[in-house]
Amino acid sequence: MTQKETFHGVPGILRPFKDFVEAKGLKKGDQIIYYGVPGTCTPFVELLAFALRSLELEQAFVPFVDESRAKKIGHTDHVGMQVHMAPVKFNPKVIVIMGGLSMPNVPVKAEQVKAVIEKHPGVAVIGVCFMHMFEKAGWLPVVSFDCLIDANIDPVEVTTKK
Repeated sequence: MTQKETFHGVPGILRPFKDFVEAKGLKKGDQIIYYGVPGTCTPFVELLAFALRSLELEQAFVPFVDESRAKKIGHTDHVGMQVHMAPVKFNPKVIVIMGGLSMPNVPVKAEQVKAVIEKHPGVAVIGVCFMHMFEKAGWLPVVSFDCLIDANIDPVEVTTKK
């Protein structure tokens, strides 16, 4: 059975994310791996990682699905969480798939993401996207998420002086 709830704003992304991770009963040092597009997804990954900072988990970012280029996410004083150094090993308890991977012109296919998930059996899989991107890209029949956070950024209002 699935459960769908509606939240609002940035806390509406971060609180359910943290709640889901906490419910997994992870211990200090357990690993979460985020897969996303460099630059575009990175600030969202750092924001999600910041929400989990009190759990003292090892967190890492993988550009696209290239695990050989993974970088550890750590706390930087007076800044927050930052992607900065290589992780010690791959032993994820949770995998987070960022919606940027499903955007047009990104060189990643749903089948590649499914293959990455299958390399790590038994992990919980979280999807985080905006504007129904996984659905629009046709990924939902291919990639199974234990938790899907799908936020809207609409409308976007821009005010400038003339």
